[in-house]
Amino acid sequence: MSGKDTAEVQAALTEKQPQSPSKSPTHAVLTQLTRRAAIVQIVTAVVANITIISSGMGIGFPSIAMIELTNSTTSVVLTESDATWFASITSIMCPFGGLLSGYLLDKVGRKKTLYFINIISIVSWAIMSFASRTDSATLFIQLIVARIIIGIAIGLSSTPASVYAAEVAHPNLRGRLTLLTAFCTAIGMLSIYTLGYVFKNDWRFVCMICGIFTVVSLLTVIPLPESPSWLVSKKRMPKAERCLKVVRAIKEENHPEIRAELEALEDNIARFRSAQDGKKSKLDQLKKPEVYKPLAIMCTFFFFQQFTGIFVIIVYAASFSIEAGVAIDPFLSAVFVGLTRVVTTVLMSFISDKFGRRPPALFSGFGMATCMFGLAVCAIHPVKGTSLSWIPTVLLVAFIFTATLGFLTLPFSMNAEVYPTKIRGFASGLTIFFGYTMSFIILKIYPSMVETIGNSNVFILFGCLSMLGIAFVYFFLPETKGRTLEDIESHFRGKKQSSPDSKQEVEMKKMLKANEAA
Repeated sequence: MSGKDTAEVQAALTEKQPQSPSKSPTHAVLTQLTRRAAIVQIVTAVVANITIISSGMGIGFPSIAMIELTNSTTSVVLTESDATWFASITSIMCPFGGLLSGYLLDKVGRKKTLYFINIISIVSWAIMSFASRTDSATLFIQLIVARIIIGIAIGLSSTPASVYAAEVAHPNLRGRLTLLTAFCTAIGMLSIYTLGYVFKNDWRFVCMICGIFTVVSLLTVIPLPESPSWLVSKKRMPKAERCLKVVRAIKEENHPEIRAELEALEDNIARFRSAQDGKKSKLDQLKKPEVYKPLAIMCTFFFFQQFTGIFVIIVYAASFSIEAGVAIDPFLSAVFVGLTRVVTTVLMSFISDKFGRRPPALFSGFGMATCMFGLAVCAIHPVKGTSLSWIPTVLLVAFIFTATLGFLTLPFSMNAEVYPTKIRGFASGLTIFFGYTMSFIILKIYPSMVETIGNSNVFILFGCLSMLGIAFVYFFLPETKGRTLEDIESHFRGKKQSSPDSKQEVEMKKMLKANEAA
């Protein structure tokens, strides 16, 4: 049924036709199956995204370790230059992780990619847990190696779990489930900020806790079924059918819904292969409008995500709080940043399904711009030590709140929706490569920007870019709410499909007749 939620079609048929007593049992069974399937899809998506928590910890780790690592009273310290490399080196490797993600997603599948992410994350946390306590040069080398590895893991983790969720979920669940990646990243950052606040002077112990958690995460991936879409693309139909029956919570052999969905997946992949003549390279595939159009849009979206200051605040949370004039403990301020992001990501899962992608993104850009301009005013006219000293804290938290509603979360979740199945892994990885390249640039130059043009002008720059981001969303960002992946692909291809509901209504009627006959 081309992935469309059968519950919606069944409900529509029920409204149009009075249900006879003989049909009531069939309707009840179908409703029960759909509910059970929704639970299965939610559980599998959540388990897949547990892997992302470790990556969120890796993103936020410099914020809690930077102050101790640059504190001259400790036995081993990093120079200012070494510290900026420690903070930004992760973003250099994230793009390569993004490209590797595309290769692994297409080559070995979604599940084995999640295995790989967990394994290399464990290695990174282990290196930092046992880093040198006596030699600064050795410490720096160990930290850089560990951060390079975790950078690859972060780049890898940006796509697989959300792609997996998008491929196992019905459209009415997909918006929330693809946002799980952003939610688990937020949980990871909140966890690392909280651990940093509790263990302010022992970041090595924090690394050990993170490593133990990642081992548990690796074990949880083992029971997951592989993505049926990927299995179909590899022509492994028997296993695809078994996995699809698991995520649709259907046990019957030869079930018409399973048969119809497998056929729809086969047709979609066959059409894409036919369009490419089965021989063209990935670069040739990028010339297709259903690929290059969403690629250009998503890369631009990631540009605005990075150059509006979102990741600057996430990575430099504690030190940014000091520069913004926040009066409370910088580690506690980082915890507030993490907590705000978690709460807002939960809200975003409902907001995205109710209002779509575009309205929250527009509100997000406006809120970010307002907060940055407000921080600029506070930097020009300091309020620390006055009755208005709470204002920078509120603006910082409000910035994270509004950013999470759109520009922080939507690029990652939409990245799993907008590309054709056959090239989804490669195109998603390419987008992540671009996004994290932008991240490295802004994280590396941010300290120099503050030193060169001052806090206030940096905040003004971020605010102006947020305003430009609003214009981009208004004129170019497509709405994907409630649309099947096939509909989104057709939109970029520039072709209008006949009403999917009418096709599925026919399919549902056939299924009902088959059940009645049985």
